[in-house]
Amino acid sequence: MQYLDPLMANWVMSRDVVVLMVPSVDRHGLLHRNNMRLRDYVHELDGLVLQGGADISPTCYGEEPLQPEWSGDRVRDDYEMELFSEFMEAGKPVLGVCRGHQLINVALGGTLYQDIATQIGAQTPHRNRDLYEANVHEIRLEPGSGMARQYPGMQVAQVNSLHHQAVRKLGRDLAVEARSTSDDVIEAIRLKGRSYVFGVQWHPEFHRPDDDRLLDPTPILEEFLAEARRRM
Repeated sequence: MQYLDPLMANWVMSRDVVVLMVPSVDRHGLLHRNNMRLRDYVHELDGLVLQGGADISPTCYGEEPLQPEWSGDRVRDDYEMELFSEFMEAGKPVLGVCRGHQLINVALGGTLYQDIATQIGAQTPHRNRDLYEANVHEIRLEPGSGMARQYPGMQVAQVNSLHHQAVRKLGRDLAVEARSTSDDVIEAIRLKGRSYVFGVQWHPEFHRPDDDRLLDPTPILEEFLAEARRRM
């Protein structure tokens, strides 16, 4: 089963762009063989958004699941990491959200906390199944970071929080852009260098631009789309 979250699609399309779901390519399918490659999609598309969803399998970063329910979806992981690598190689921008943020880190050699409450502590409730997207906490922007330039004069902000895994060891050439104020959990990352790769742990598509309580998601989307247009 593959899906495209309509909230994510509608957020991106709010800036008059066309959104397409990129299905996995099985060149050796038992029923229907084909010669398509993921790079054929990359050639036609201008940018990649890696959306939320299931846990990243700990086997992707050399660990075994601490609990059976944290085993994740290795098939999706492998497919999305290949897709990410193809967009990177093509020099096209990538935006990761929640799971996508974590996948970027793992694809670049980083690791994750399998469960924040177990491995860090429960001082910040990063996930509340009852509140879902209404669960929020404070982050601080790293001085001198790309996010600090996106949001001039802002040091802290409120974001939603729907996750129980988080970046642990940072992947190669990644810089921290924001952290949770209470427990230092990494909340945003950016690739250093020429390629545009940016990831956030929260779901900006759930933030209304007119809601003054939460971080305005508009600068994040507009920066990503500007990079896509620039590299066309």
